[in-house]
Amino acid sequence: MMNISIHRLARIAAVVALCVVVLGAWVRLSNAGLGCPDWPGCYGKLTWPAVEEIAEANQAFPDRPVDLEVAWKEMVHRYLAGFLVLLVIGLNYLAWRPNASMRTDRRSYRGICALLLVLILFQAALGMWTVTLKLKPIIVMAHLLGGFATLGLLAWLAFRTGRQAVGVTGWAFRARRGLVVTALLVLTIQIALGGWVSANYAALACPDFPTCQGQAWPQMDFPEAFVLWREVGVDYEGGVLDPAARAAIQVSHRIGAVVTYVVLLILALSLLTAPVSRPAGLLLLFVASTQVVLGILNVVLQLPLANAVAHNGVAAILMVLLLWLLHRASQNNA
Repeated sequence: MMNISIHRLARIAAVVALCVVVLGAWVRLSNAGLGCPDWPGCYGKLTWPAVEEIAEANQAFPDRPVDLEVAWKEMVHRYLAGFLVLLVIGLNYLAWRPNASMRTDRRSYRGICALLLVLILFQAALGMWTVTLKLKPIIVMAHLLGGFATLGLLAWLAFRTGRQAVGVTGWAFRARRGLVVTALLVLTIQIALGGWVSANYAALACPDFPTCQGQAWPQMDFPEAFVLWREVGVDYEGGVLDPAARAAIQVSHRIGAVVTYVVLLILALSLLTAPVSRPAGLLLLFVASTQVVLGILNVVLQLPLANAVAHNGVAAILMVLLLWLLHRASQNNA
């Protein structure tokens, strides 16, 4: 019963984590990351200032006048993230409460739940630093990766606590375990590159496709583009890098996209060769191709909000799909 409870709660928490990741992208791409200049409240309020409280809030925060259109977006994201914290606490309660009949394999879930709690509390700290350090790129990227890591661990916990597949068909997945691990590592690097693009406002550094600024290899400043730690106290909203550095980031992300798609394509084609894994291969091919199309449309359509948010969401779905494949490849009885 306890195992079922953990499985169900992990599934719910994974769905909420996916929503938090997508909502976080929406907040960031809506330029609402500093919609509330303080933390954990908003202009000193539990939610956000009412209309009659705007003058008072502006007086308290003269450097950041109230913009209700972005303030409520930021607070909705914070509240949903807070709800996710409660779900993770609930998972730890289920995993750690005394139960003499608990099997050894169930005790192993405690480590994942404890790691999740540490990670999500650190995520809360990163959320605070994102505001207090005024969208410092390395903090923004770390916050994004932390969100993906939280989603990944919750999905993994849901997979591991669910009903295990029975039969002799698992060889099709186990034989491709190395490919799955490679694809997951490559995708993680590409997600980090995407976070760096967003954190440095480099999404439209190359406004054309497939060229960049009308050239196959434009002027770029790679050393400046990948300086991870910059000075504190600077307002990084809108970015501080020059066009050459931003172009270097965008081109790096494009190269990473090609490499990632090739790796995912190899894995998908490999899965297609076995009847039992063919549906997974088709799904992976569809999701990976959709992600590439969304990335191209981001440039061609000049970063429309819905498309850009979808690009983040599909990256999260790709990660979960690869984790499911890794889970299937790790089952001894499948």
